[in-house]
Amino acid sequence: MYFSYTDKVKGLQEKVTQFMEDNIYPNERLYEEQINQFPNRWVAVPPIMEELKERAKDEGLWNLFLPESEYGAGLSNLEYAPLCEIMGRSMIAPEVFNCSAPDTGNMEVLVRYGTEEQKNQWLKPLLNGEIRSCFSMTEPEVASSDATNIEASIVKDGDEYVINGRKWWSSGAGDPRCKIAIVMGKTDRDAPRYEQQSMILVPLDSEGVTIERMLPVFGYDHAPHGHAEITYNNVRVPASNIIWGDGKGFAIAQGRLGPGRIHHCMRLIGAAERGLEVLCKRVQDRVAFGKPLANQGVIQEWIANSRIEIEQARLLTLKAAYMMDTVGNKEAKAEIAMIKVVAPTMALNVLDRSIQALGGAGVSDDFPVAAHWANARTLRLADGPDEVHRMQIARLELKKYQQ
Repeated sequence: MYFSYTDKVKGLQEKVTQFMEDNIYPNERLYEEQINQFPNRWVAVPPIMEELKERAKDEGLWNLFLPESEYGAGLSNLEYAPLCEIMGRSMIAPEVFNCSAPDTGNMEVLVRYGTEEQKNQWLKPLLNGEIRSCFSMTEPEVASSDATNIEASIVKDGDEYVINGRKWWSSGAGDPRCKIAIVMGKTDRDAPRYEQQSMILVPLDSEGVTIERMLPVFGYDHAPHGHAEITYNNVRVPASNIIWGDGKGFAIAQGRLGPGRIHHCMRLIGAAERGLEVLCKRVQDRVAFGKPLANQGVIQEWIANSRIEIEQARLLTLKAAYMMDTVGNKEAKAEIAMIKVVAPTMALNVLDRSIQALGGAGVSDDFPVAAHWANARTLRLADGPDEVHRMQIARLELKKYQQ
């Protein structure tokens, strides 16, 4: 395995880094200020976001996540990793480059499994950044870490499907630009366990779709993106909206979540890097007990441990990306599961140290670390909780020794 970057990737690293310095960091606070100017944080998008997206398009920094050159930049997972990491340093950056979840996962689903009709109607506007989307899988009434527990129903009725169910944590549904949901539910409860589920495209303006409430994360509402609880009550959509076919939902989910999981890990490394940067700058400016915080032994230990943990997580992320590129997502499932456990915990550790070094400022909005910490904590749950990934890792390890 060689993790040295090609000249193409190095050039993109420089461009993305410069774009972050010139456009993203200086406008993070403005983005929040513009949201707060609206009477309702869910009815409009800060103008600066659309301005930044146009700048990113103009510089060719758009849809970098898609390996298919027909739709994206034609980068492998390994090539995309350092770019995604840079984007992860800011909460607003991924959307600027059209590389934010859940749109990335939904676009990948449509690229791989969508019909030409579905691609024309939904993929193209998503690729152009004209609309946004959400992914409705998790349900409040069941343990959704086991996807076979999903209880929402998708029933064929003539040339339509009827959808019923209650979903929550449908991230992105609060955005006024969110026009389409990919909903997972059961089409055949009598089929084999992993062939009961299907995925279907549901326009959010369909009759019977109700956004019940937006769910905050540690007090952050993440407007205008947000995380919605949605009721689907006898929602009718054309039969052509089914993705791939009846019973393919679980297989699609596994294909979707592989890249999604590693993208989260890439971004978390960037968040941790920014947290460490904030820590290192702050402790050189603050004096306690007669000497700079940077000279305190415990602070130096925090810095050293943070650098060690970040490098370890980055190497495992790159290994998982390399394997996804060379042997496929299925063969890389152990590495994907391992990094999905490692990266959020690493980021939480580093960000927590940064918060501690900042003191009271660390838990405020004056620095980005508190928001990054809250986001990182959700990622010990999103796309499968740590416990499920550890169980899979252990089973794969035990299998090596079975006779």
